[in-house]
Order: sequence, then structure tokens, then C-alpha cells
Amino acid sequence: MELFDLNIHFPVTDPTWIFFLVLIIILFAPMILGRLRIPHIIGMILAGVVVGKYGFNILERDSSFELFGKVGLYYIMFLAGLEMDMDDFKKNRTKGLVFGMFTFLIPMGLGIWSSMGMLGYGFLTSVLLASMYASHTLIAYPIISRYGLSRQRTVSITIGGTAVTVVLALMVLAVIGGMYKGEEVGGLFWALLVAKVVLLFGLIIFLMPRISRWFFRTYEDAVMQFVFVLAMVFLGGGLMELVGMEGILGAFLAGLVLNRFVPHVSPLMNRLEFVGNALFIPYFLIGVDDY
Repeated sequence: MELFDLNIHFPVTDPTWIFFLVLIIILFAPMILGRLRIPHIIGMILAGVVVGKYGFNILERDSSFELFGKVGLYYIMFLAGLEMDMDDFKKNRTKGLVFGMFTFLIPMGLGIWSSMGMLGYGFLTSVLLASMYASHTLIAYPIISRYGLSRQRTVSITIGGTAVTVVLALMVLAVIGGMYKGEEVGGLFWALLVAKVVLLFGLIIFLMPRISRWFFRTYEDAVMQFVFVLAMVFLGGGLMELVGMEGILGAFLAGLVLNRFVPHVSPLMNRLEFVGNALFIPYFLIGVDDY
């Protein structure tokens, strides 16, 4: 439609105006909803729903939402790994594993039972739907980080449990996807899948630290270090996608690897947190209703 004969159409499709409106939302949504004591993350999501196609259809979800949204999702997982207290994580890895198994198996079992018994779905459909219930993400992590609670023991356990549920849910997705494509899900399928995942984990865990150590010793330029860290995040995510897994797991592993090279109190950490919290993560939250 036209508004005041200014040839303004909704939804807005011009990249300049889309980016401007997103920045306005990032700027004012926390200010307005903060007065109502609503967390800024919830404000971003609500604002995205209001201006999106399920609301007033003001903004067109162009390629920038796909790009920045993916970056934001990777960034949440990356910062969770980067800011984690590794000593505390090692002490509580068993608790994180147990927590992750409980938070995966219980919703998985209930999801399969409810889908088959109450909705009448088949077994494979029920398993796939239940895997959505069984996995959880760290979408609330920026709130924890903003309040300086990211190094608490409970947070470390939760992050570890989240990593467990994500891995298990992605394994289920890989199996169901393989069956849907007509692949024979037998011993060879599982052997290849496990081999690819183990090989990739080995590349990230053993090769990336050596590259990072050499780079940080050789180059001290702030911009180069920042770009290098981002490159490692997307290298981890891209490699994980090559083996049929979601890139968020690779981004999380990149954060764990770079944890020892990026001091928690340093200009580089400040830049990483600033860019993520100011642009990438809000962009993802505004467009989250399309995921």
C-alpha cells in the first residue's frame, strides 16, 4: 500500500530502510520494555514478531536476516564457550553430562509417547518431533552474561548439558534425514557418522589451538585478532556442517578452544562481546520468528 503518496510500501524491502528499522528496534525496544521490567531479549523477540510477517508485516525478511541471524545464533554459542570457566567446567563435567542426558531423554520419551498416543503420528515422525522437545539452546545466555553470572557453576553445568542435548538431537536428525533420503541406516552408516564427527572434533580441538597460538604470538593488531577470532568461529561452524551437523556445535567448540587465548578481561573480549550484543545477537532475536 502507499502511505501519504510517498511511495512507501509495506513490507519494506529496501536494504537501507530495513537496516535502519532494525537499528531503531535494537535501540528503543530495550528502553521501552525495560520500564516494564521485561528482559531485553524478550523485547527483541516481541518486536520482531510485531514488525514481521506474522504481525504488521512492516519488514521484509531479506537475506540480511538470514546472514546476521545465523551469525547471531553462532555468536551465542561461541560466547558461551568463550566465557566459560574451564576449571569449573572440568570439575562439573559429569554433572553437565547427567543434566544433559536427563533433559534429553525425559522430553524425548514424553514426546514420542504423546505424539504416537495422542496425535496418532508414526514412530519416525514422533521421534523427529520429540527431538525438538529434547534439545534446548542458550538463547537466554546474553541475559546471564549481561549480569556477570556466566562463570557461575550452575551456568557451566547448563552449558555442558546444552551441548549434550544438541549433539544427541543432531544425531537423531542425521539418522532420520538419512532414512528419508533412502540411505540404509545400518552399521556402516553409524560408523561413517561417528568417524566423521570424531575426526572433525579432533581437527577443531587439536589443530585450531596451534593455529591460534601462532597467530596471537605473531600478530598483535586489534583488528586482525578480532577478524581471526570470527574466522575461527565460522570455520568451526562450516566444518561441522560439512559432516551433516549443525554449525552451532562447531561455534561452541571454537569458543572452548579460544577460551585460553582470549583473556576474560581484555580489549579483545570487550570487542567480541560489544559487537555480538550490539548487532549480531539482536539481529538474530528480531528474526527468530522465521526460524
